[in-house]
Amino acid sequence: MNAHLDPTTLTEPASQTSVSELRGLLERQQAAFAEDPNPDWPTRKGWLKAVGTLVDRHADRFVEAIAADFGHRAHQETRLAELMTARSAITHAKRHTKGWMKGPRTATPLTFWPGKARVITQPKGVAGIVSPWNYPLQLALVPAIAALSAGNRVMLKPSELTPRFSEALRVAVEEHFDADVFTVVTGEVELATAFTSLPFDHLFFTGSTAVGKKVGVAAMEKLVPVTLELGGKSPVILDETADMELAAQRITYGKLLNCGQTCVAPDYLIMPETLVTDMIARLKTVAQTYFPSLDDNPDLTTIVSDRHFKRLQELVADAEAKGATVHRPTPQTGEYDLDALAAQRRMPLTILTNVTPEMAVMQEEIFGPLLPIVTAETTDAALNFIAKGERPLALYWFGNDAVTRERILNQSISGTAAINDTTLQVAVDEIPFGGIGASGMGAYHGRASFDTFSHQKGVFIQSKLSATKWLMPPYRRRSNWLISFLNRWV
Repeated sequence: MNAHLDPTTLTEPASQTSVSELRGLLERQQAAFAEDPNPDWPTRKGWLKAVGTLVDRHADRFVEAIAADFGHRAHQETRLAELMTARSAITHAKRHTKGWMKGPRTATPLTFWPGKARVITQPKGVAGIVSPWNYPLQLALVPAIAALSAGNRVMLKPSELTPRFSEALRVAVEEHFDADVFTVVTGEVELATAFTSLPFDHLFFTGSTAVGKKVGVAAMEKLVPVTLELGGKSPVILDETADMELAAQRITYGKLLNCGQTCVAPDYLIMPETLVTDMIARLKTVAQTYFPSLDDNPDLTTIVSDRHFKRLQELVADAEAKGATVHRPTPQTGEYDLDALAAQRRMPLTILTNVTPEMAVMQEEIFGPLLPIVTAETTDAALNFIAKGERPLALYWFGNDAVTRERILNQSISGTAAINDTTLQVAVDEIPFGGIGASGMGAYHGRASFDTFSHQKGVFIQSKLSATKWLMPPYRRRSNWLISFLNRWV
């Protein structure tokens, strides 16, 4: 652990991990795990403290590296949505892991007395983690914190789209951890493909649904248990009873956080026709308040790459060509210079009405500041519209009628949900976070994180005074009586 991060430079990786090195790193971690297959609490606590020190010591460099990778990213967003989230996960794990390690309390059925049943919670072994570019620190470290708290060794492959941050993280982890405990590998798509084909004891992937399917297939070939944190089109249902101004503020914030490059960002709004005009005006006003100008605005995060920016432009063009109407806030200068903003990969809030299902913007996860509006006159109509699509990672409802709220929560299927706000459910450590169907498989955060990276081993301890000898052949009258008794008892 000799490497040190140069505080004066931000560089892309000078050398990348080779495919041939991956197997050696995995074997090294497997050997270390074999020597200590169930680390005690002081060891795990030391690992968690080391991650905390790593985050604190390199926080400024991480912030700068992420901003450089994006082109520009508001430092406040990184400190709020990434650094604070990682610190919260560390604090929560340090507070609860010792208790979680004891395993759940287990009762023994009377029919098995005087034997005893128990559950032993064990690490799975070596966990492989593949993290994405949109929240490169949070979505790398939070699952790594979970895996370490559960007693596993960790190999992490961060995104190639954020190379400066990936290098900063690699060097920081190398400074604070031996490679047989926690190591970061960097490389392009070829390395990621090789990484997901390794025989890990658990594979954790965060990314797109399309790539997640390939990862799931690769893991299944080796029977590697896998957690897939994907995405999808997360709807916002706006009820007639909602506080419209509050809804506009919170929807706009959730949509423009990280410039919409958030897996749980509101993807589209669904509301009665009578609310549309008023809501558009409110959304535009809020967006103007948050970002009075876009050109060189330090508060506005840019789209991560030219390819992603072009994809968003094509979604708008496709929608317009098929009859959608575009609504944008009016900046202080009077009009947006969209070409000049495009050169900086900056994009204003772009509201789309008159959208139809065949438009690409209603078929793909948007991952940007585009906000289609769909009309539905009743709660039933809104639920039916959502149910026709893939199950979303998040669902949001704004309203003040408790009966309708409970109906929405119980009759819709989504990975997570929030009421009268957006995105914040991700930050609550006490509740699980994960998708369902096309939006993911498995969950983490808090206790769910520990359980994801742990194996619950059921154990039965038999007593010498067991009656099971009467259930063994040759079967006689006593055996028949006991079997009959047990069948009546259970």
